[in-house]
Amino acid sequence: MTKPVPPERRGGYRDYWMAADVLEFTSHGYGGYVYDGDGRRVDFDGYRADFLADRAIDYIRRPKEKPFFLFVSWLEPHHQNDRGRCEAPEGWAERYTDYEVPADLLGTGGDWREEMPAYLACCRSLDENVGRILDALRETGQLDDTLVVYTSDHGCHFRTRNGEYKRSCHDASLHVPLIVRGPGFRGGMTVDRITSLIDLPPTLLDAAGIDVPPDLPGHSLLPLAADPTSSVRDEVLVQISEAGRGRAIRTPDWTVCAMLDPADGDPDLYHEAACYDNRNDPAQHRNLAGDPAFRAERQALCRHLEAVVLREEGRRIRVVEKS
Repeated sequence: MTKPVPPERRGGYRDYWMAADVLEFTSHGYGGYVYDGDGRRVDFDGYRADFLADRAIDYIRRPKEKPFFLFVSWLEPHHQNDRGRCEAPEGWAERYTDYEVPADLLGTGGDWREEMPAYLACCRSLDENVGRILDALRETGQLDDTLVVYTSDHGCHFRTRNGEYKRSCHDASLHVPLIVRGPGFRGGMTVDRITSLIDLPPTLLDAAGIDVPPDLPGHSLLPLAADPTSSVRDEVLVQISEAGRGRAIRTPDWTVCAMLDPADGDPDLYHEAACYDNRNDPAQHRNLAGDPAFRAERQALCRHLEAVVLREEGRRIRVVEKS
């Protein structure tokens, strides 16, 4: 994980490469190294997010004869796990000591009181670096023809829901930023509809005028840009790993989650672990799993979870409601 990624394992990226297999293992908030396309180590001393943005800007400014796809993968605001904390730019966390506490964190434990200022500072750093990348696209005359997607692979619940900070069915883990700018996405609108990260590949193809393969998972989000009152999906299937093996569904109204119990010895037997009424409890403070007052809703959700897993994964599971 601290050696160069061989060309055959770079996912088709051939024109430009500046990366580490696991960036967290080769760097910290300040200082570290990545590898270039020839496998040569490239060291840096400054703030990691700035360094990666610099590399992206360097590529943007290079002459190109055909369209390009550039993927910039920042680690921030992820914890630097070997240090157990977020690593913000020096002096920035102090700017965010007075913040509005998100409703889902009110009255909870966890480490958000210690980590939130640095977390917000990391997010601000990314915002500014995205701005620098947009400036480079504008200065080189490429901005209007470039689709820019700004998102994340997960959120953070600051150890309030389980012993770690991201692997759960809660909105703090699942509800990530998604900002899209460019051809097909104009006007500065906000769309309040359920989407999934697997919707991004067909969206990119659709926006570029490329036929979307019928067997490619996900749905193009272009229809949402044309009509923000429409929807492309009614639910999202969530797969949970490492902190426990689980499956969950998030709909506009409900979240239901079932977890595998290794003691059962049955890889297809899941147990209802969480159920939230998202309309009436948007902060997801009241877990209705096992609540007899919602037995009918919970049973229907558990059966639906089984059906979605069968449809999406091609496997049959059984979900046992909590009593």
